[in-house]
Parts: sequence; C-alpha cells; structure tokens
Amino acid sequence: MAPGFYTIYWRDMIRYFRFKTLLFSSLLQPAIWLAFFGIAMAANFDQLYTKIPVPAGVVQVGYLTFMGAGVIAMTTLFTSLFSGIVILFDKNWGLMREILASPLRRENIIAGLGLSGVTKSIIQAIIIMGFGMLIGVGFFPGFTPLHVLVSFFGILAFVSVFAIGFIFLSAAIAVSMESPEGLQGVITLLTMPIFFASNALYPTAGFPEVLRIIASWNPLTYLINGIRYYAIGDRFVSLGAEYTFTGMDIAVSFLALVLFTTLMFLLALWRFRKAVVT
Repeated sequence: MAPGFYTIYWRDMIRYFRFKTLLFSSLLQPAIWLAFFGIAMAANFDQLYTKIPVPAGVVQVGYLTFMGAGVIAMTTLFTSLFSGIVILFDKNWGLMREILASPLRRENIIAGLGLSGVTKSIIQAIIIMGFGMLIGVGFFPGFTPLHVLVSFFGILAFVSVFAIGFIFLSAAIAVSMESPEGLQGVITLLTMPIFFASNALYPTAGFPEVLRIIASWNPLTYLINGIRYYAIGDRFVSLGAEYTFTGMDIAVSFLALVLFTTLMFLLALWRFRKAVVT
C-alpha cells in the first residue's frame, strides 16, 4: 500500500484515542446493555426456560450468554455505521478536499478508513468479551486453552469482516451527503431494522415468515452465528430452542460476509470516485 494508506489509518486512530468522551461512551453503552438489560432479562427468561428438559450432552445456555454474542455484534454494527460521520466532518471542515486532491489513490483512502474502523471494532469486541465474562457471560464452556485461542481469533475474524463491510457502506453514504443530521437520520434508519431483524436478542424461529426471510439474509445474523459458534459451541439450547452449527454453516456465513464486504467496497469506491468536494 502507498504511504498515504498508513497516514489515513493513523490519523483516524489518533483522533479516536484523543476524544476521550467518544472512546469511553463507545465502550460504556454495550457494558450498560449487558449489565442492566442483559442481567434483568436473564433473570426472567432463565426462570421460564431452565426447567425445560434438554437432550443429553447438549449445553444449556443462559440468556445472558445468548445475548452476549448479540451485544458484541450490536456494538460492531453501531460503531461501523457511525464511522462515516468522520468523513462528513472532514468534508465540512475542508480536510476531505485536500485528501481527495492529493495524489493518493481513492481506494487507499477507503482502505485506511476501513482498517481504522476494524481496529476500533476489535478493541471494543475484546473489552466487551472480557467485561461480559466478568459479570457471568458463559463463553468458552469447557474449552481447552487451544480451543479458546482458536475461538478467540475466529470471533475477531468474523467481527473484522463484518465491520469493514459496514464501514465501507457508511463511507459511501457519508461522502454523498452534506449534513450530519441527514447522515444520522439515514444511519438510524438502517441500524434499527438490521439489529431487530436478526437473532441478536431472541431466536428467529418465532418470527413471521417475512421477517424470518429478512433475518436469514441479514449480515448481522451471519456475524452472530459465527460468534456463537466460536464462543459457545456447535450445539446448545437457549430460550427453549436448540441451535446446531456445522463447519459448513460457519464457512457459508463467513463467505457471505466477505461477499457483502466486497460489494460495499465497490460501492464506496464508486461514490468516492464520483465525489466532488468544494
């Protein structure tokens, strides 16, 4: 990559760590979800479902653990989609004009922004996993140390591919807009359906047919399946439903995220090449 790729990356990372309020709020919000919503809902759901008999040899997972994977995915989604606000600020302050006028190739600009967003998502995912396990999230049940290590990097691989895809989508939207309010409205409009039409908080088996089809094509569902496979196992019971994942299921989920990321990169590259910043 050209040297400018690293310049874009480090500039965004320095800005991220300098804005302490943004840094702590991005970590505090998912912690609050786990500590308050997760524990409160787990206390109710576990009373309802723990008495249901489970098949022999199948791990029964409490709601807090089930939801923990969803919170990691939720944080990755929100962080990635709202990353485009940086581009819009650069446009309004005149910095994007200088970047686009430089000899730096547009794809290197996008890649630098994408890598910085992935780094942020990985940092957040690691912190949330650690915090969740401190308050009772039962990740890696009975795993050997080697299995834990492989699963840890498997989770980060899924988080990385998913994050960079939505960062590219956010960049394509941001470079096409003029006001932060408009961008925030579009991002909010996207996040709610993507999050709630997934298996982040509850099984999708009870969804109406239309919502179940949407959930089956939702990139967030693919991410959560990958996280649960690596963090919980290939077969478990939660909320009265049995979940079984095969290696092929996880490979298909990962390839679907790779395809989504590729399409979003092409979309972002097209929008950046068409962008005219005055």
